[in-house]
Amino acid sequence: MKAAVLYSLQDIRIEDIPRPELQPGSALIKTKTCGICSGDVMPWYIEKKAPLVPGHEPCGVIVELSPELKRADPLINEGDRVFVHHHAPCMHCHHCLRGDFVQCQSWRNSKIIPGGIAEYILIPEINLRKDTLILSDTMTYEEGAMIEPIACVVKSLRRAQIKKGDTLFVLGLGVMGLLHVILAREFGAGHVIGADKVPYRLQKALEFGADHVIDISSSDTSEALSELTKGRMAEIVIVCPNSLEAIQTGLRIVASGGTVLLFTPALPEDQLSIRPNDLYFRDISLVTSYSCGPNDTRMAFDFIYRGIVKPLLLITHRFGIDQTPEAFALVAKSQDSLKVVINL
Repeated sequence: MKAAVLYSLQDIRIEDIPRPELQPGSALIKTKTCGICSGDVMPWYIEKKAPLVPGHEPCGVIVELSPELKRADPLINEGDRVFVHHHAPCMHCHHCLRGDFVQCQSWRNSKIIPGGIAEYILIPEINLRKDTLILSDTMTYEEGAMIEPIACVVKSLRRAQIKKGDTLFVLGLGVMGLLHVILAREFGAGHVIGADKVPYRLQKALEFGADHVIDISSSDTSEALSELTKGRMAEIVIVCPNSLEAIQTGLRIVASGGTVLLFTPALPEDQLSIRPNDLYFRDISLVTSYSCGPNDTRMAFDFIYRGIVKPLLLITHRFGIDQTPEAFALVAKSQDSLKVVINL
């Protein structure tokens, strides 16, 4: 089968590799669409795993089931159109019982084989049973491929613990920042403000429901936010870029009693210097949100099904598998693009 193989971000090759063989309890899907995540173009994060078949946002159709599944599971059938999560929890360990699915060892060990940007993908039994969803008849493959990124935002907004009427500030308006803008009011936000330096993305934030946007290339973020909120600042600050500067900005502009949520990992060598009393006496919460679990994917599915999120409005570029290098280069530029997908 044909697959994209990443050796480095500057060296992505389209190769013929063996089609994965069925294992007990597993299924094989024909990949239809796979999204490219911003994490896929972080050199330090992706290249340490190279060579690999990248892509963890796939959607496709089941073409083959193991004999055990054919006999034992009438709910899963060949021909089903499915979203597949690349990690799946056991659902019964200490972490799972607390809802901390990403800390589950099964979640961390599980994977799809060989990766999302391949013509066929093997879905191991745990992924198939714990976090694979059958698409509704009205949902396209491209919409299905957006379930995982939307689910990551669902988890982020849950962990932010927004209080009704809070001002939510989104720093960084790529597709994940824009999804925060779109869903913020579903979680209780009263006022939504976005910030970026790319005019295209600032305009998109307004189109997707932001009350105001701040161009950080021409305005002081703190002064502009203070003016918009009459000095109150933002109770919730979502930091999307993976930079210390962005995190420090978030801590500087958050309102007293508020929360700064780190949506993206920083560089491995980064160290954040904080005076504890700056947090303590202002009651500032510093929260992270890493990936998502089965509860989040189901909520994301529902948001798409009900039309709360319209993924096709966020997909700006579509490529074939042979154009994977160009697609990755476009995502890495972080300019006039939002969601980029590979259609196979």
